[in-house]
This record gives sequence, C-alpha cells and structure tokens, in this order.
Amino acid sequence: MPSFVDNLTPEVDRFIQLVHSKPIDWDGKAAPGKWSNKEIMGHLCDSAMINLQRFLRCTYEENFKLTYAQEELVKANRYQDMDVEPLLELWRLLNLQIARVLTLYPADRWQVKCDNSKTEVQLHTVEFLAQDYVEHLQHHLNQVRI
Repeated sequence: MPSFVDNLTPEVDRFIQLVHSKPIDWDGKAAPGKWSNKEIMGHLCDSAMINLQRFLRCTYEENFKLTYAQEELVKANRYQDMDVEPLLELWRLLNLQIARVLTLYPADRWQVKCDNSKTEVQLHTVEFLAQDYVEHLQHHLNQVRI
C-alpha cells in the first residue's frame, strides 16, 4: 500500500477538528462564478463518490471510462442550500470508506488502469488516481482553511 493512503484518515480528522474550532464562512463566495466553501466541500463529496467507484471497479475490471462534470454536479446537488453539518459528515464518511478500500486494496490491482479523461483516452493506474485524489483533496481543504 502506498504511503499516501496512511495520510487520508488523519487529514480528514484534522480538517473536521479544525472546522469545529474556528469560524468559517461557509456561504460566501470570493467572486461571482466561484464556489463557496460549502460548494467546495460538495465538490469534494462528488470527487469522493466518483473516485470510490473507480477504485472499486478497478478491483474487477480495467480500461473503463468514468468521468464527471464537476460544475454540473455541484449545481445539481445544490450544496449551497445544504446545512453544513450533514455535508461535512457526508464528506467524512465517503473519505473513511475510500481510506478503508485503499488500505485493503489488492496488491495486484494497484497498477490496473482506467480512463478518467473527458476527451481522448488517458489511462491512469489506481495508484496514480489515488495519489491524485489525496493531493486534490488537500488542495481544496487548504482553500477552505484560509
């Protein structure tokens, strides 16, 4: 198991503790067309759901395509109208499941590939996708922490 998997659960726990220890503006937007902190967390839920499916499907198939329309999903899920506590809990539980799946991931499946591109085929390994997922999560959590 790659070392970045070990960081996921502690990162989730640290973030949840942080957001309960300081005031955060969940509804405000930095500029028109930008996401609020609620919408960023919603985007992270959407990312978690899609990536969890990628990780799970790669245990039994490969070279499939699974993409998502991030702007459209954030809008369709109406995260801006959601109470923040259930949103944070959804995000937390999705990430605990991802951490569980990746911790128990079959060693012979880390190099299986799937396509996550919206246009031409771009196959990426589970290992790459999982590391990219954790880095993407950390990037957006840093936006909310500010």
